Amino acid sequence: MTTNPTSLDTLKELEARVHDLEVTAQRTGQNLDAAITPLRAEVDRLRAAQTSAQPPAPKADPTRWERVQLARAPGRPTALDYVEHLCTEFTELHGDRRYGDDPALIGGPARWQGVPVMLLLQQKGRDTKSKIKRRFGSANPEGYRKAVRLMDLADKFGLPVVALVDTQGAYPGLEAEERGQGWAIAESIRRMLNLRVPVVNVVIGEGGSGGALAIGVGNRVLIQENAWYSVISPEGAASIIWKDASKAPLAAEALRLTAPDLLELGIVEEVIPEPAGGAHLNPQQAAHAVGEAVTRHLRELAAQDPATLKSGRAARFRRLGAYTETT
Repeated sequence: MTTNPTSLDTLKELEARVHDLEVTAQRTGQNLDAAITPLRAEVDRLRAAQTSAQPPAPKADPTRWERVQLARAPGRPTALDYVEHLCTEFTELHGDRRYGDDPALIGGPARWQGVPVMLLLQQKGRDTKSKIKRRFGSANPEGYRKAVRLMDLADKFGLPVVALVDTQGAYPGLEAEERGQGWAIAESIRRMLNLRVPVVNVVIGEGGSGGALAIGVGNRVLIQENAWYSVISPEGAASIIWKDASKAPLAAEALRLTAPDLLELGIVEEVIPEPAGGAHLNPQQAAHAVGEAVTRHLRELAAQDPATLKSGRAARFRRLGAYTETT
């Protein structure tokens, strides 16, 4: 049995419609579950039909823009999905002790495949309602201040930090700026740089701008095969450079934001492979690969003393972007 090209086109069209409706729901605050749920069910049905079909002939690697779309694919595992697959005894801690709680950036102590850790998670949400509640993983200042509080606890109790990054960027609303968004991000970066415990980061979907870097300053930075990590989203770059967000595919090529690019540039230490077609097609297999990689790096870092961990982390990020001029 072979895959019907028409079915593939229909699947892509439905996924795009689901994405557009979710973006509309986020922008307007409307509950569009009645429209999204049947579309998502049809997407799942078409995916299942593809999985049961004979694999198509080998094709070229996805383009950079196609990888960006895979990072946003409906059904892609969220941070909490990985926690459910890989962790036990997770206790979520709430609040920044200054203003309030932020559901977009969550965390707390847990056991990662048996290893005691402190988790920092950017959580997008799984359905329209939860995505709106969590602002698609875009944190307010209190989210980053909560992260700092959890880092303080990790240092105090000697817990390695595991941070799962998945955000297009920090929340851009006026209220976030009024409460010191830039300062909160800078404070989080500074605190993570000075941790005396091992820090492992994994970009599991989107890693946009300072919103991602705020909890991304690790001894080891890993990325899933179809995730992206950049100073700005392709749409944001296209809007600034060409005043046209529809040129996002062109911007994605220029930004070199995909996992293979980042490994070549030395931005990440490892690319974690995904199931064929993307993590959303086999979340359990994707979780197994993430769990194995993080556990291996935690084991390697456990042999280093606090001073070495701290100095190595600082040196790692100072090397990024270094260049020499020749005459």
